[in-house]
Amino acid sequence: MSLTLAAALATALNFGIFTLIAVWYVAPWLQSQQRTTALSALIWVHVFRDIALQIFSAQKFGFAVSDPTRDMIALGDVTGALLALISLLALRYRPRMAPFLVWLLILETVADLLYGTVAGSQEQIFEKASGVTFMILASYVPLLWVSLALTTWQLLSRRSEAPPVFAPSS
Repeated sequence: MSLTLAAALATALNFGIFTLIAVWYVAPWLQSQQRTTALSALIWVHVFRDIALQIFSAQKFGFAVSDPTRDMIALGDVTGALLALISLLALRYRPRMAPFLVWLLILETVADLLYGTVAGSQEQIFEKASGVTFMILASYVPLLWVSLALTTWQLLSRRSEAPPVFAPSS
């Protein structure tokens, strides 16, 4: 099996698995929570996007990706991780301001993931990915997309829900 086919298969399977988990378990749980808690749980997935900084190590050890693509991937993911962290702080301490920041995170993440998909296709990164890079592309990226869809759903379906007067204690 070629690396490209293996990566495509793993990515497709993980999208399907994460979607089933989202539909069967996460969505019902989200509906039973306050909006702030639901959004916080979904955003935590994005805080760890700094894992993309491993691209510098991967490139040094043979992952053939151009410097401009490497830099944009790293910048996009670190920006997303920081926006996720700021959004979590806002959800806890400034809940009225939080939806704006969460929407900003969504827009940044869509732009970053689309850029990574296009640039990755042009540079054929699935043919070159191994180790942690393969795991990020085949597992973490599908998880980000599913989390993004759930976050968007929560913002749209619960936009009339007033934020709590006091931030949740947990």
